[in-house]
Amino acid sequence: MEEPTTLVSDEDLVDSLPAIDDERIQLEDPEFETDPFLLGFEDTIRLGCCCPAKEEEVTTEKTKKTTTRDRVQAFHLRKSLNLLDKLHEEKDLFIQKTRGELRVCHQRMDLLTKQQESLAAEIAAEREANNMAALGRLQAASRRLHTELENEKDLQSKITAMLKDSENAMWHIEIQKGQFEDVRKRNEEEAEARLRSLEIHAAQQLQKEKETLEKVERNRLLRARKSLHVQKELGLRHQKLVEDAQRNHKIAVKFLKASLGRVREQEQKEEMESRKHMKRRMDAVLALKNNITASRETLKKFQAWGQSRAEVAKQKALTEKEAILAQGGDAFKHLFHQRRHQELEAQKRAFEEDQKLRKQEIVSRILKEEAEEEHRKKRQQQPSKTTDQWTLRDKTWKYISDFCEGKTAITTNHLLENEMALHPKPSCLLKVISSESMQMDLGSISTEEEILAEPDIPGLWSKDYKSYQVSKEDMERKPVGGTKMDKDILARTMEQLRSGVVHKQVVSGREFKGRPFNSKPEVIHFKDFDIGKVYKKKITLINATYTINYCKLVGVEESLKDFIHIDFDPPGPMSAGMSCEVLVTFKPMINKDLEGNVSFLAQTGGFSVPLKCSTKKCSLSLDKELIDFGSYVVGETTSRIITLTNVGGLGTRFKFLLDSEFFEMEEHQPIMKMSSVFTYEDKSLYEKIINSLSEQQLDVDGSSPLDIPSRKESEKLDEAEVTAVASAMTMVPSEEQAEITLGEVTEGEIGPFSSIKVPIIFNPVIPGEVQTKFKVMFKNSQCPTLYFRATGIAVDVPVWVPRATVDLKICMYDRLYQDSITVHTRSKAALRLKFEVCKELRGHIELLPETGYIQAQSSYSVQLKFLPRYSLPEDAGKYFDQDSRVLEAPMTIWVADQIKPVGFTVQAIVTTSDLEISPLEISFGYCTIYEAIRTEISLSNLSLLPQEFGFVGLPKYVDIQPNDGFGTILPLETLQLDVIFQPIKAKEYRFELVCKSEINRCFKVSCQAVGVHPPLELSHYQIKFSATALYGTTVSTLYVINSHLSMNKLTHSLPRIGSEEATPVGPTSFEFLVPPNSPITISPSVGTVLPGKRCLVQVAFQPVLPHEIILEEAIHILNKETETKLFRKETTQRKEQWKQSLPVVRVHNRDRPTRASTPHTQELQRQELSASSNEYQAAQATLARTFQGKFDRFVVPCVIASGDIKDRKASEPLSFSPYNTLYLELWCPVVAPSIVVTSNEGKTVVNFGDIAVGHRGIRKITLQNISPEDLDVSLSRTHYRMNPPFPLSSGCGWRASPKKGLRPGSSFQSSLPPMSRGLKLLKVSHQILLKGAAREHMMFVEGGDPLDVPVESLTVIPAFDPEHREARSPPPEAEEMKPILVTLNYVQFDTDIPTPPATRELQVGCIRTTQPSPRKTVEFSLDSIPWLQHKGFSIEPSRGSVERGQTKTISISWVPPADFDPDHPLMVSTLLQLRGDVKETYKVIFVAYVVAGL
Repeated sequence: MEEPTTLVSDEDLVDSLPAIDDERIQLEDPEFETDPFLLGFEDTIRLGCCCPAKEEEVTTEKTKKTTTRDRVQAFHLRKSLNLLDKLHEEKDLFIQKTRGELRVCHQRMDLLTKQQESLAAEIAAEREANNMAALGRLQAASRRLHTELENEKDLQSKITAMLKDSENAMWHIEIQKGQFEDVRKRNEEEAEARLRSLEIHAAQQLQKEKETLEKVERNRLLRARKSLHVQKELGLRHQKLVEDAQRNHKIAVKFLKASLGRVREQEQKEEMESRKHMKRRMDAVLALKNNITASRETLKKFQAWGQSRAEVAKQKALTEKEAILAQGGDAFKHLFHQRRHQELEAQKRAFEEDQKLRKQEIVSRILKEEAEEEHRKKRQQQPSKTTDQWTLRDKTWKYISDFCEGKTAITTNHLLENEMALHPKPSCLLKVISSESMQMDLGSISTEEEILAEPDIPGLWSKDYKSYQVSKEDMERKPVGGTKMDKDILARTMEQLRSGVVHKQVVSGREFKGRPFNSKPEVIHFKDFDIGKVYKKKITLINATYTINYCKLVGVEESLKDFIHIDFDPPGPMSAGMSCEVLVTFKPMINKDLEGNVSFLAQTGGFSVPLKCSTKKCSLSLDKELIDFGSYVVGETTSRIITLTNVGGLGTRFKFLLDSEFFEMEEHQPIMKMSSVFTYEDKSLYEKIINSLSEQQLDVDGSSPLDIPSRKESEKLDEAEVTAVASAMTMVPSEEQAEITLGEVTEGEIGPFSSIKVPIIFNPVIPGEVQTKFKVMFKNSQCPTLYFRATGIAVDVPVWVPRATVDLKICMYDRLYQDSITVHTRSKAALRLKFEVCKELRGHIELLPETGYIQAQSSYSVQLKFLPRYSLPEDAGKYFDQDSRVLEAPMTIWVADQIKPVGFTVQAIVTTSDLEISPLEISFGYCTIYEAIRTEISLSNLSLLPQEFGFVGLPKYVDIQPNDGFGTILPLETLQLDVIFQPIKAKEYRFELVCKSEINRCFKVSCQAVGVHPPLELSHYQIKFSATALYGTTVSTLYVINSHLSMNKLTHSLPRIGSEEATPVGPTSFEFLVPPNSPITISPSVGTVLPGKRCLVQVAFQPVLPHEIILEEAIHILNKETETKLFRKETTQRKEQWKQSLPVVRVHNRDRPTRASTPHTQELQRQELSASSNEYQAAQATLARTFQGKFDRFVVPCVIASGDIKDRKASEPLSFSPYNTLYLELWCPVVAPSIVVTSNEGKTVVNFGDIAVGHRGIRKITLQNISPEDLDVSLSRTHYRMNPPFPLSSGCGWRASPKKGLRPGSSFQSSLPPMSRGLKLLKVSHQILLKGAAREHMMFVEGGDPLDVPVESLTVIPAFDPEHREARSPPPEAEEMKPILVTLNYVQFDTDIPTPPATRELQVGCIRTTQPSPRKTVEFSLDSIPWLQHKGFSIEPSRGSVERGQTKTISISWVPPADFDPDHPLMVSTLLQLRGDVKETYKVIFVAYVVAGL
């Protein structure tokens, strides 16, 4: 209760204010801040106004003379006036509140007095009944009421005194307000004067702004005219340039055609010559392929012959070995002797051949000397030959060339000399050797070969030459290796010696196995030797055994004895790890690779050291296979070095040339010398022949056989010519390949173990990428051709941008996007760069910095800033596509001292970030607080990017779904959102819905509505009927409540429409407006409800089939019956008249009536049919059987009017307000009936007619179950009479069989005996068990043990009824907790079986209600979980949330703890809190027992 405020006088208020200086007042008081401003503009106001008012002049003069003290006093007065107004409002509100409390106090006192009277009557009644328990309870209640009545009287006296004091204070305040009324008026006049001054100044400012705007518009028009003039001049200049360019182009085309004609003629001539030459070369290649094929076949034959011989020898050795083993001999010894014998025989043959060769050499030398002597004598006698006479080498090569070309060989010397005279110069031989030439070379080994030409040195070629005959004594001489017996004796001797020398070495129980001596180096290798020189190498042998060992030289292999000499002094016994040296001397006699072993014998066994002798070879390689010049400006020249390295001991001649070029390395070796190679009897004879052929083969795949000059095709060739050129040439170099050339050094000699550096020069001429292939050919046929490539890129200027197009992807308006542009230079000097944006986009794109210096051969970075404005489509012009929203902006980089700039393009797709909401204004109209209005809005994304959105800051009475108004909208997508408005009180609503995007852009929707609080309310605004069978009835009840009891707006909200006057307290009428032709019946549909009362209303739902549908079905049945009768009649007539003639039949058929009924006939049938007709009832039964079910939803408005309907006349209507309308929503599902009547054509009415009393009439009724399930059927009866109903005297009138139930498709019969007069009807009903619970809030808890209070208890009954509970609700901290008892019985068995814990469950649920609620889930939590666990309780889950329409189970289990006493039950409690639309607290009491099991 508030205390009265103490009155404050004006003087006290002025004195209580602190001292304020002038500056402080001027800063704080906005009224005085405008004073200097008004003084400064006084002259301006006088000049601008022609006829100023006198009142304004007086006000201005007074303002000038106002002193500081006057302003302070005025400020204090205004402050006092404001304080008095505030005190007046507070006192007025306090007095109203006090009066309301006084009225409530009077009502409570009246109520308590009535309760005392009723209790006194009950006490008197109970005292007479001698019910002491009830008497004591009533007396206690009487005492409590008396105490409360005394308290209410005291409270009434206090409130009355307080109200009186407040009214006195209010009078004083009003008196003071009257004293300051003059001051208030004066302040208002001053404020009006200041306002007029400000309006005059604003008008002057507006005039100045208009003049400035006109000046700006004139300037803009001048600039536009100037720009149009400049554009016109530029257009004329551009047109002139285009005409000059076209004229020059025509002249250039004329000269170009003439030049191309001459070039084409020259190319055709070269093409014809190249084709002829190519044909000759292709013939040579085909001949070479045939020769190679023949040579390969011959080689394969020799290889197969060698393999067969090796297999025969191997098989023979195996056979001998098996035979020796079968005889019991030593096969290894025999094989060793045999191999030794073969070696000795080979040595013998080699020695004999050497002797023969030496003899032949001696004879050849003698003959050569004699021939030279004779030739010298002939030369002295004959005149000298001409200088141009051919040598033997030239003659031989000429003969081979002619033979390859198919010419006939001339064998006589006379013809050969004539042919040579005609061709004084020797012809070069192509790198082709036919099969005939190879056969000729092989035949040169034989002595029967045909003489080709006269030799320069006579001797063996002379006819008088006699072959040397070896003497018989030399032929019969003993071989060098000894006889076979000598070899066997030598082998047996060596075996005995080795068996005595070699033995196992065992040290400390370990036997040595492996190589006894290690050699350093491991291989004796003589590289790159020369014939005739002596080479020496030392090797070191190290004892690798466990103890002392010996080493003895065995020797080298037979093939190396003529070239290798070993110097080795046996060192005697050598300890483990000791070493000795061996000197190996190599004296090469032949130029051939040699391989073998140097054998030694140790005490533990023999070992050998590998020995290799390698001839000089060429090993050539390039340091790189790809030369990348990078990017260079057109006109610059650069070079790269490629190194050719020879790591072999043999030099050769090399030549660098293009891959497309063809070159023949000179062969200085004559054919006779080459043929002399075949005199050696070596096993690699045929391999050398094939190698010589393969070296001379043309490289058809790697290079072109022709050196055709490069050219550029200017027009398309004929198809035949293109085919011929493609088959003749494998590669035609392009003009760009001439930009990469070789340096000065392209050929020469490379020595052994040396390198040559060759420069490759790149001189770009045309911008673009250039690639050229080169090859390196060698004179040595053993060296393969090496290939490498050179690439480079020619650019126009030294400055370039790697990214020609900067793609910024998708951008939004008014958003900043940045990127870095890197500029490179290859220049060797610093350059000044200027970055320029096209003038159309300078307001949107910026390059920073605008000018910069790039250092030599480095890079420079510039920042690109793109901020697209909404004016971009108009500003960009041709650079922006309106349809695709693509921006392609050219950027320019100007380089100092360079005419051609560097350009790049900035590309972006510019899109808006707008979200469009439709409609922008929403009017919900009038809406009651008991309903919600839903409307739909469209949210469209006009951007090409997805955007996140959300409606923020929504009022409590507005909800947006789905997802509470949050989500992501895809590009160019439109979402439909529902806006739900439910007012919480009656007033006018004006608010805005704010939608924010992810970039913090706001889009607003204006909304307005009027909240209505009707004087009546419904207990339910939605009724969901259960599934009702056709022609069945379902009834539901609701209440119309009038809770408007008083006009005190402080205690509760008053019924009203928006901000209008509140509805007066009194009877209020209602009327339900049921839709026509609906199966809904509301009773009563019209009524009046008094204040504080409620009216019961029943809503019945009885679905029936529409009358029109039944009529159509009945007419269809009638038509069908008529057609059947006509068909039978016609059939009978045909049987009677079948003997008549055909024309008569035709006439009869033409004249017969039609079956189809006309519309006029259908209308007559509709009028004849009635609801009681048989056809109508049959149609109704048929449609009922085939009914599939449906669902209807009805909304029934309930209009409200003030007053009682009884007070109105019959013709005078009530003044119903369209805004005070309640709406009842009905959900009506209809299903097909489970049981139908099949007897009497489906009629549901059985008419027994008139039956005399005492007689009996029987009618059979057949019922059929058309549902898919079994049904339990019970019959009940209802009696009616024509006048008033009469009671049923006997219940045995109906008999049904079967009585229990019906299966699907079954039927039963019933009969009715007339027990009394009257009309009896049969009614079949089904019993359905319905269970439900009503909750005050959306959350609930189920489970636990019931807690019921006995009727005759001494529990104190509340002193006020539930209707007044809301007016005196206790504070939140005094809220009563609801108890829940949970009992757990732990069963303990005597056996060793483990006992399961005692378990119980609680269910926490959330109701899916149609009433609006701020929360969508219910949260629950249990306290003191650790303490409960200590007592043996386990609760899962202890906290969680429940969705609407769902329940969650809380499982409780208990196991007795160790300190539990079985004689005393355990009792603990905890708090269960539920948070939904309100907060509820339950006290859960756990009682645990231990029960002994069986």
